[in-house]
Amino acid sequence: MKTVTDLGSVVVPDEFREGARNAVVMCLRVKPTEKVTVIADESTLTIAAAIAGELEQVGCKWNAFVLEELAERPLKEMPREVLDDMETSEVSIFAVQVQPNELKSRMQMTDVVNLRHMRHAHMVNITPEVMVEGMRADFNAVDRLSQVVLDKVRAASYVRATTPAGTDIRAELNPNYKWFKTSGIISTEKWGNLPGGECFTAPGEVNGVFVVDGVVGDFLCARYGLLRATPLTITISRNRITSVECANKELEREFWAYTHTDENSDRVGEFAIGTNIGVERVIGNILQDEKFPGIHIAFGDPYGGHTGAPWKSTTHIDVVGLEFNIWLGGAEAEEQIMKDGKFLIQG
Repeated sequence: MKTVTDLGSVVVPDEFREGARNAVVMCLRVKPTEKVTVIADESTLTIAAAIAGELEQVGCKWNAFVLEELAERPLKEMPREVLDDMETSEVSIFAVQVQPNELKSRMQMTDVVNLRHMRHAHMVNITPEVMVEGMRADFNAVDRLSQVVLDKVRAASYVRATTPAGTDIRAELNPNYKWFKTSGIISTEKWGNLPGGECFTAPGEVNGVFVVDGVVGDFLCARYGLLRATPLTITISRNRITSVECANKELEREFWAYTHTDENSDRVGEFAIGTNIGVERVIGNILQDEKFPGIHIAFGDPYGGHTGAPWKSTTHIDVVGLEFNIWLGGAEAEEQIMKDGKFLIQG
């Protein structure tokens, strides 16, 4: 198959193979008659090679691209060679360590995915650790739990949540905005992150305090890692950030600047419940950590093409907390679905 770098010459650790097989066979369900576009970078060559090996086992056509061999990083645009190849593929896999200010290029890629209704695995900042932890989950079990959560949140009018670290938030849900599950089983309805395991929407309105004692997303995740010792406290009023406090003043300044990039960067665009019960701890990688059982929210773009939210942003940054208690409220009663970070419901 066509590659910029010969992935066949890359040595693949045996422990990567199960996660790669999960991605290709269980999550994407690639068929021998299909074509796949694989997008990688120099830091993910072994992971891309593991995925390519599983595509070979399936017997499908595939093309692989290494970004640094096509354009300078950080990417200003997604290379045309990649986008053109996607136009003739049913499936795409993006396994890349992202760099600051590359969101535009990723959105160009997902625009093609959305227009062509491709099955797309978004493996942003995938690492060897994620390959041998979150990617080894039983995604069929995660999907069953995610479906139960999805059914319940679609019937709720609000979500209330607390944590021992001080989170106390309430999210009013807008019935005009859609909930989605990205459980790891990827369909043409919505491309998904791998490892998967979450149900998300754009909230109607969020108020309260969210204490980030897990991780923050995007490039800040690699820079600051786990935040249990220096949590970031975010006060939210009418869906907007009103203040940020952290003992790490550099993180505080960077987070504030990022969430004030444009007029909607400080707006809660995503409200999500992590459902990957195969993930037992946060590791300092947002790709896996946002799937950790509990709540994460994101400031910035609400993925309006899917959720129905009518506004946009050029940024999107997730924040993750720990040990959640979660209640869903409706017209008649309130139901607790999580206590101390453990689900009280089963798939």
